Amino acid sequence: MTRARNTPARRARRRRVLERTSGQAGRRHRTFRVANEAMLHSLRYAWVHRRRRKRDFRRLWIVRINAAARLHELTYARLMHGLRLAGVEVDRKMLADLAVREPEAFGRLAERARAALA
Repeated sequence: MTRARNTPARRARRRRVLERTSGQAGRRHRTFRVANEAMLHSLRYAWVHRRRRKRDFRRLWIVRINAAARLHELTYARLMHGLRLAGVEVDRKMLADLAVREPEAFGRLAERARAALA
């Protein structure tokens, strides 16, 4: 009996890998073995960086909030502590957006935080 090699699935797998690495340079988009390694690395980087992006955005929001808070003679830590004491439940993403787009509203929140600290 002849040996079955399952050629259609093998060809489909190779084609899928080569399609995923179509933008790579050199042999990384032509040769299956090299392309497969490149694809596995890129998938790993994508997985890691999806989680990293969340950290990066939080850092950006904190920088923006701190800069806006210092315009109102507060530090980031004192602002956040004052908002917590005042019972204001606004997350960092929204605070950073207010700091950039609505400075007056951010100023009112800063005053509430300062009043709660006193």
